[in-house]
Amino acid sequence: MPARSSFLIPFAVCCVGVALFSVMDAAMKGLSLAIGLYNALLWRAITGTLLGLGLMLLTRQRWPDRAVLRLHMLRGSVVALMAGLFFWALMRMPLAEAIALSFIAPLIALYLAALLLGETIGRQAIGASVLGLVGVGVILSGRLQGHYDRDALLGALAVLASAVLFAWNLILQRQQAQRASPIEVAFFQHLVMLGVFAIGAPFYARLPVPSAIPLILLAAGLAFTSLAALAWAYARAEAQRLIPVEYSAFLWAAVVGWLAFGERLTLTTVAGAALIIAACLITARGKRAAIAHVEPGTA
Repeated sequence: MPARSSFLIPFAVCCVGVALFSVMDAAMKGLSLAIGLYNALLWRAITGTLLGLGLMLLTRQRWPDRAVLRLHMLRGSVVALMAGLFFWALMRMPLAEAIALSFIAPLIALYLAALLLGETIGRQAIGASVLGLVGVGVILSGRLQGHYDRDALLGALAVLASAVLFAWNLILQRQQAQRASPIEVAFFQHLVMLGVFAIGAPFYARLPVPSAIPLILLAAGLAFTSLAALAWAYARAEAQRLIPVEYSAFLWAAVVGWLAFGERLTLTTVAGAALIIAACLITARGKRAAIAHVEPGTA
């Protein structure tokens, strides 16, 4: 009984973290539609950097050594591009559909782990990957039936490109987790993203309208809170027991997308998501997965 009780709290915290990430994705979608994608990413990065700096000073975090700093810079750059693609896609397609497609990331991470870390891919993982690709095909088929929506199809392709980058991010995250604290990781991720987005500031940056400021604060606050909640949960329970919780993001995305944007959930999206989730769970069961958060919108 004590073991079960000790798992319930991390489980509940993980559920809250996933739900908050889904709301953050919706906030970023609304913010991007209101002030443009670039400014939404820029001002969220500014807010997140200031919040992270405050936490770094408050908790007296040490400055990382050169090797860890290089890792922070690499991951932050990858996440910046990944976030740009993902939120660009969210402006063009339903939230739940984008989240469903993003679930392919852990399967892609298997092959990147083999390429970058020399890990072996088993037959079960290969079969699961094929099942996941079928799920992606089912979701995309919904975009080609009835009416042809070019922007939405481009959005789906952007999510898949973002998922490839997120898979690489998962590999970097595994290397980073052993060498830096969650606060340090979150701070440098936002700081490097800010550095990347600041390149275009002289040409594209605009002061946000007053009505957008609450969304900026909400998106940055939710990103930090959900990251902290998930980091806390994964530090106290096995990843393979928490990973299934991650897929509740699809349900939250469906609800939030419907409430905030009037988005309808299609049968092909549900069926494709079910196939991708099943593939990821097969992989996690066959190989005690140490992959953490599986949704690209966590940038």
